[in-house]
Amino acid sequence: MDTTLDRTAPADAPPPVRHSRAARFLLLLAVFVCAACGLVYELALTALGSYLIGNSVTQTSVVISVMVFAMGLGSLAAKPLQRHAVGAFALLEGALALVGGLSVLVLYVTFAWLRVYMPAMVAVSFAVGLLIGAEIPLLMTLLQRIRRQEAGSAVADLFAADYVGALVGGLCFPLLLLPTFGQLRGALVVGAVNAVAGVVVVLWIFRRETRRAVRVTLLAGSAAVLAVLGSVYALADDIEVTARQQLYRDPIVHAETTAYQDIVVTRSTAFTGSPDMRLFLNGDLQFSSVDEYRYHEALVHPALSRQRSSVLILGGGDGLALREVLRYDDVERVTLVDLDPAMTRLARTFGPLAELNDDAFDDPRVRVVHADAFTWLRDAGRRHDAVVIDFPDPDTAALAKLYSVEFYHLLRHALNPGGQVVVQAGSPFFAPKSYWSIAATIEQAGYRTAAYQADVPSFGNWGYVLAVPGADGPRPVPRLADDAPALRFLDDAVLRAASVFPLDRRPQDVRASTLMDPAVLEYARHEWQDY
Repeated sequence: MDTTLDRTAPADAPPPVRHSRAARFLLLLAVFVCAACGLVYELALTALGSYLIGNSVTQTSVVISVMVFAMGLGSLAAKPLQRHAVGAFALLEGALALVGGLSVLVLYVTFAWLRVYMPAMVAVSFAVGLLIGAEIPLLMTLLQRIRRQEAGSAVADLFAADYVGALVGGLCFPLLLLPTFGQLRGALVVGAVNAVAGVVVVLWIFRRETRRAVRVTLLAGSAAVLAVLGSVYALADDIEVTARQQLYRDPIVHAETTAYQDIVVTRSTAFTGSPDMRLFLNGDLQFSSVDEYRYHEALVHPALSRQRSSVLILGGGDGLALREVLRYDDVERVTLVDLDPAMTRLARTFGPLAELNDDAFDDPRVRVVHADAFTWLRDAGRRHDAVVIDFPDPDTAALAKLYSVEFYHLLRHALNPGGQVVVQAGSPFFAPKSYWSIAATIEQAGYRTAAYQADVPSFGNWGYVLAVPGADGPRPVPRLADDAPALRFLDDAVLRAASVFPLDRRPQDVRASTLMDPAVLEYARHEWQDY
């Protein structure tokens, strides 16, 4: 072992010296920090892909598989560098800090301007994985230089620090970095930490074994990396605003990235002649203020044609469905369950949106719950007369579970006898398999259903499913209550026509969607990919 260690020392370096226990602790601490940084880079790339492209399972699979493959190549590529482990590791960490820290920015800019996101994501994932993979052989060499020990013991120490660091990095990303810095700045902060831990700490530990000129050069390089990351950090807001605006036709008046989604509000008069405010979640249009009343009248009022003293709204954090529910004076209480507190806060405090929803969240009849609807339903004790479900389309695994047989089974426990449910179900024209799969899923969960549609210019043809629990009895009929408020779009004649589907939009032979077989996700991915 001693002879091997002597051979791995660089020929032009001063002879090895004896290191203290503190030096060994510092090196393991550097391993810990570098592992945490590496996992944050991986999570940042998967999260960014989910926000920009959707399809989180595919994004995660591609990033992880490419990175793990590249890590193996990086480990092999590091073998010749072990003779100059200190300098090689410092250079490696400087490069990783730069590439990893800028990775989110590079991919976001690529997505906004070049529209070649997937190839760029694969390239960045490969580069980051290659650099991370080269860390372990070099760190093993450095650890053995500090304390001459059995190889098995060194491996155990190294991987213990590495795995614990990965745990901390994995927890810090959603709980600290995203809420505090956001995705772009969070990656830059991690890059800076990576540069300090990987370069400065290691050079300090081995300062007596590294020539002064080498130390100065490596520290200067580290300072340059920190300067680049710091400069980009200072310009992050301008860069993000410019890149984000490239993605949207109209001027952006509000934008924020939360732990759950990317929220963008645009406003323009260029195409309609009147103010047109639009809400986008993860790039998908949620409403246009010019015609949202068509969507929300069709969604809410048929479900409130019977009893309605207690109403449950799942989703609908913009407050527009809530506005329609509150137009009935005999509604005594409304519970709105939405995952993202930032969305309901925006709907309450952002002037144009609060005006559009008639300050619905300030009504004393309203109770807001911030929770995952699936989890909340499992423990919901109160039953309701009507349920309005206004989730985004099921184009991710997280959303697909909210369109599953299991979800609609849980929903039955939240309904009073005779209560009605309405589900926004996507477009029967653009995504017919997805639409009829949702209808089939609700029926398989033990409901009688009625399908109907509406034309919303900003969306196109859009569909809904009205349902009542129980397999026996007549199907529900989409209609308005006798005491329905005056509406701008909907009346009984429109609803009668809305229940008739032309030949090219009628029911198809599709599967119901379950947690184990999310058929609606498969349909949605294929049908919407060209739009």
